[in-house]
Amino acid sequence: MRTLSLTLAAVLQVTFFAVLHEAKWTYNGPEGEHHWSKHYPFCGGVFQSPIDIQTDLLRFDPHLRPIELHNYNLSANEHLTLGNNGHSVQLSLPSRMFLSGLPHRYSAAQLHFHWGSANTPSGSEHLVNGKRFAAEMHIVHFNSDKYANLSMAVDKSDGLAVLGVLVEVGKFNPAFDQFLKFINGIKYRDQKVKVPGFNVRALLPLRLDEYYRYDGSLTTPPCYPSVLWTLFRSPIQISPKQFLSLASAVYSSHAQESNSVSLNANYRKPQLSDHRVVLVSFKEGRGLHGTRTVTSPLVRKQLIQQLLVGDLADLADEGLYQLLPSGPDMPLTADKKWKDHNNKQGPKTHHVNLKKQLLHPLKKSQKNNRNVGSLGLPEEALCFVSLERQVLHRAKQSHTEAQIVHALRDLVFPELNLRSYLGCKSELDLSTIRHIIRRRPTDEALELDDSLRRASARLKKRFPSAASKKGVPTTTYEGFSNAARPAKSQPQGYPHPWLLPMEWED
Repeated sequence: MRTLSLTLAAVLQVTFFAVLHEAKWTYNGPEGEHHWSKHYPFCGGVFQSPIDIQTDLLRFDPHLRPIELHNYNLSANEHLTLGNNGHSVQLSLPSRMFLSGLPHRYSAAQLHFHWGSANTPSGSEHLVNGKRFAAEMHIVHFNSDKYANLSMAVDKSDGLAVLGVLVEVGKFNPAFDQFLKFINGIKYRDQKVKVPGFNVRALLPLRLDEYYRYDGSLTTPPCYPSVLWTLFRSPIQISPKQFLSLASAVYSSHAQESNSVSLNANYRKPQLSDHRVVLVSFKEGRGLHGTRTVTSPLVRKQLIQQLLVGDLADLADEGLYQLLPSGPDMPLTADKKWKDHNNKQGPKTHHVNLKKQLLHPLKKSQKNNRNVGSLGLPEEALCFVSLERQVLHRAKQSHTEAQIVHALRDLVFPELNLRSYLGCKSELDLSTIRHIIRRRPTDEALELDDSLRRASARLKKRFPSAASKKGVPTTTYEGFSNAARPAKSQPQGYPHPWLLPMEWED
């Protein structure tokens, strides 16, 4: 009987999860992007895309090389599938097309578009210093060194690499006409047509050596933060007629529906930078003369190694400049919404226990890991579906579905921040530092924590405007409370020490 009960519970959990990820979503209205996180929790999480690529986020990386494309010139005898999935126009690509020069081999899967409307030709997802372009093309690749296909890679932290191409309205583009001339065959949702292969390279800018690079996410649900983004600096052009083919010739509704809904303005709004930086492969150009060069990977690795096993007293005395973000980049800590939400709820002790329950599945698997690049999560590459299932199950047991987004942020952010930092695509967040030293219950850890708290306070006074930017949920860096300070006799406790009760209950 007990076995039957457990089996039934497991079936119900999987069924609920499957239904959850078939939820309807749109860009506007009741199922619009402001409600995505209700059904797709990672859409409210960290390292989300797109972003506004502001000059102050840029760091020049002299080691970035031109993108290398392989087998992009397809034969006309090879047929591709052009489809309307209700959210975009999508073209299938053969996996023998691949990218090299990245940490892994990434094989092509598909390309698709985001655009504005006939009246407003402004629909790119990424912005550059506040400028939105007419449209944006994404060529999606998956890590074929480690995963068999796109569906297996999509929820892994190293699963995807996407080439982003900004699109302007200008002169006629013959490469785009290779598939746009078939667009009347996919006017309605779920319609598909076969198109002959062509040279996909011709869709890209001439210069593949100038681009922006950062760690981000899918820009549509389920929004997994699994994408290595490469956005080319130079936009390409299509004619006004070609743009109208996208903006006014297709519908997001099915052919049998009485009211046809135009498919346009299918772009997500820019997301928070979450302490990320944007690497650039170029240094010349307007507004780029003051762009800083990124700190070398070796220096970053040495710093993390110092936090893991080195003398923390030395860092507290002399090495704080390496830990604190340079310039006006302020540290991000626990999400203020989490604090506000708990203040509105019942007894504080209930939410302390609830937080433990939500984080419990990951606590069991965390060991005394001293390897650079891992914070001790159970898999080599973060599997976001696995994390989501575990946290979802805990939240449902406690009838607290509203806390799923916050719990996932707490679990995922330190790992992504550290990996991105080691890859030179993020500043090291102070909360991640505290996460790393949580396994070191020594006086040195206390000394470093106190020094960081004081230095962070000085940084906030020096750059007060950075902490008050509209829409940026920053909080001051608070040291361990007296009850939370590591001590040799103290158990390991919370896996995320910056969320201890003394800090997030107030």
